[in-house]
Amino acid sequence: MDTNGYKDEIFTKRVRAGKRTYFFDVKSTKSEKDFYITVTESKRVGEDEYEKHKIFLYKEDFEKFREALTETVQYVQTQLLENVPAEKQV
Repeated sequence: MDTNGYKDEIFTKRVRAGKRTYFFDVKSTKSEKDFYITVTESKRVGEDEYEKHKIFLYKEDFEKFREALTETVQYVQTQLLENVPAEKQV
């Protein structure tokens, strides 16, 4: 089915980061009445070979995950990168 009719993948966002690519996908459950997010890291390990790692994130955990990620990124930016010039920060 298409995006409006659901059926598995509903939305995807790709982030290229050097040798790695991250995919943030919104998918529907088999019943198509619920949704979850998968975060996939894909890394090229050969000419036509990729290594993939996937996290499944369910809606009841979205807020906790977002808060933990935000807090972790803020910690790195304020505590670990505070002495690094802005142009060298990620």
